[in-house]
Amino acid sequence: MAWSAADIPGQHGRIAVVTGANGGLGLETARQLAAKGAHVVMAVRNQKKAAAAAGEIRASVPGAALELVTLDLASQASVRAAAEQIVAAHKGIDLLINNAGVMGIPEAKTVDGFEMQLGVDHLGHWSLTALLLPALLRAPGARIVTVTSTAHHMGRAVNRANPHLHGRYRPWRAYGQAKLANFHFGLGLQRELEQAGASTASLIAHPGLSNTDLQAVSVQQTGGGTSQRFFLFLARYSGMSAADGALSQLRAATDPAAKGGEFYGPRFVNSGPPVRKPVVRRLGMDKAIAALWEVSERETGIAIDLRAAAAA
Repeated sequence: MAWSAADIPGQHGRIAVVTGANGGLGLETARQLAAKGAHVVMAVRNQKKAAAAAGEIRASVPGAALELVTLDLASQASVRAAAEQIVAAHKGIDLLINNAGVMGIPEAKTVDGFEMQLGVDHLGHWSLTALLLPALLRAPGARIVTVTSTAHHMGRAVNRANPHLHGRYRPWRAYGQAKLANFHFGLGLQRELEQAGASTASLIAHPGLSNTDLQAVSVQQTGGGTSQRFFLFLARYSGMSAADGALSQLRAATDPAAKGGEFYGPRFVNSGPPVRKPVVRRLGMDKAIAALWEVSERETGIAIDLRAAAAA
C-alpha cells in the first residue's frame, strides 16, 4: 500500500524544527508533525505569515504545540540568532527539516554577498545545521532531512573558484546548482555522521512537482519570465497538492524503516506516493562533496565539526 500521512508514527515528546513552515511544503510538514504530537519550531523569516500559518494549523490540530522563531536564511547573523534561540530553549532536537528555499529568481545577493539561491537554499541551511548539531546529537536517533528537487539533475557541482556564478548567472543555472548542493550536502553529512559514529541520520527528499507558492513567487520576482510562467502553469494544472508533495520529506523524517543516506521522492518522478529513490550521479560525487565542504566553510566561516558538536 502507498505510504501516507496515516503512516507517520506518533511524535509525542519530540522536537521538530522546520524551516519555511509558513507556507507550502513547510506548512504541511509542520501540520502533520504537530498532528502526531511533535513540538514544532516554525523557523520563518516573515513572522506575520508565520503567525497566520500557526493559526491555520491550530484550527485543524487543536492543541498543536507550535513555537515561532525568526529565521532569515539570507542573513548569516539571523541564522546564528535563530540557532542560539532554539538551542537555548531545547537541549535536544529530534528532527531538522531543511525545507525553505527560493527558485529561479533574477540575480540577487544575500546580506552577506552570496548569490541568493545558493545563499538561501544551501549556505543558510549549512550554518543552521552546523549550529544545531550539538542539540541534534543529544537526541537519540535524530534525523536531518534536506529538501532538494528534480532540478538537481540539471545542476552542476559548486565551483570552488566561482560559487556565486559571477558573470555566469542564469536563474535556472543557479537553482540547479543550489539544489545539487542540497543533494550533496545531505549525502556528505551522512558520511560525516557515520564516520563519527553518531546515531543522527541525514536524508534527502524531493517533492516532485507540487502546487505551492514557490512558483508564484518566482513569477512575481522575475516579472513573469517565460520559463517561470511555464512552471507555474504546470504546478497549478498538473502538480500535486502541497500536502501530497510534503509526504516525501515526512517519510524521510519519520518512517522507522528509513535510514541515513537514503533519498525519498514521488514514485513517478514528479508525482505519486513517496518511495525510496536511487542515488544517482555518483561519478565524481566525492570530489563534488569535498568542493562543497570547502566552499561552505570558507563562505560562512562555520565548519561542520562532529567532534566539537559532540563535546558541546
